[in-house]
Amino acid sequence: MNLVIFLLIGAVAGWIAGNLTKGGGFGLIGNMAIGVIGAFIGKFVFGFLGFSFAGAVGTLMAAILGAVILIFIVGLFKR
Repeated sequence: MNLVIFLLIGAVAGWIAGNLTKGGGFGLIGNMAIGVIGAFIGKFVFGFLGFSFAGAVGTLMAAILGAVILIFIVGLFKR
């Protein structure tokens, strides 16, 4: 997958996850970082459960789920 598309998907996934969890985004760079890390977490979780998604939409879905999980775990440590 093209790096620019991957970063764009990461930014969108981070923004969506930020809106789902705390009501706002984390800025462009923060959204990208959360989305990209979330994509790896989501791919691992879906792979562990036996699911596989292909293409940009599947990557976006996995990245959103992974980013929500990441934000939740980081929120546990911030308290």
